[in-house]
Amino acid sequence: MGFDLESVAEATSGAIGALVSTTILYPLDTCKTKYQAEVRAHHQQKYRNISDVLWEAISTHQVLSLYQGLGTKNFQSFISQFIYFYGYSFFKRLYLEKSGNKTMGTKANLIIAAAAGACTVIVTQPLDTASSKMQTSEFGKSKGLWKTLSEGTWIEAFDGLGISLLLTSNPSIQYTVFDQLKQRLLRGQLSKRTGTESSPEALSAFSAFVLGAVSKCIASCFTYPAIRCKVMIQAAEEDEEGNKEAQNGSKKSKKTISGAFFAIWKREGLLGFFKGLQAQILKTVLSSALLLMIKEKITKTTWVLLLALRRFFILNKSRLKSA
Repeated sequence: MGFDLESVAEATSGAIGALVSTTILYPLDTCKTKYQAEVRAHHQQKYRNISDVLWEAISTHQVLSLYQGLGTKNFQSFISQFIYFYGYSFFKRLYLEKSGNKTMGTKANLIIAAAAGACTVIVTQPLDTASSKMQTSEFGKSKGLWKTLSEGTWIEAFDGLGISLLLTSNPSIQYTVFDQLKQRLLRGQLSKRTGTESSPEALSAFSAFVLGAVSKCIASCFTYPAIRCKVMIQAAEEDEEGNKEAQNGSKKSKKTISGAFFAIWKREGLLGFFKGLQAQILKTVLSSALLLMIKEKITKTTWVLLLALRRFFILNKSRLKSA
């Protein structure tokens, strides 16, 4: 297929969108993560809602600690979104070329999105684990990326990989819903451009924001029990100082998906699988909507810049040959 310029443009704009949305919403993400992790603690609920986490940071003069781990999170977000959007766009174009179809069905969309998500998770899992540890540590006591990773083994850096692979269904559902809604919205409005190449169609900022919010809300509701189990698995290490019961044996059970499910069922019942769902939706819907809105608005610009760079290099190459 040669150099896939459109896939690179999609990946670059998606990664930039992730970087901006992660930075803007990071304090909310920190509050949400600490709230979810604390909910699973043994009869020591410190936070009744995410606003209690914010108030703790304010009352202890640790407001800036709401940004602990931001560098790692941004690094992870940029890499993961670049890999995901490149893989998704590349596999999508490959499928359309091989099948001869003009659009993808829901089934093919889900498979391609899941494949791109699985590749992303395997590459970025150590960063995800480190980011979770840094966010759930006590305010003002977060460690750097390298120190966080070096404290454990490489096997421990991949804690939660199984459930992370399971959760590839979340972006699969999200981007499938978004892509299908986008196609319906743009149907009949495709612009005809002259020349051999044209930039991909784009939604308006408002439309992209709304569709992003709706698609992420649907995906989060379907996958939230697994999301909560992942938080429990990754946050179990964070209670080493204050949770003696975890040190005495329950910690290992939480390192597995079945152990996390059993712990929730035993202590909180069926509704426990959805505890913290509102906070999850609030953060992820805003984050996804911002990401997709920014991505849609800069895709054309990214496309034009990459196209200009490619033509520049082609011209220089031809001049060198002629000389």
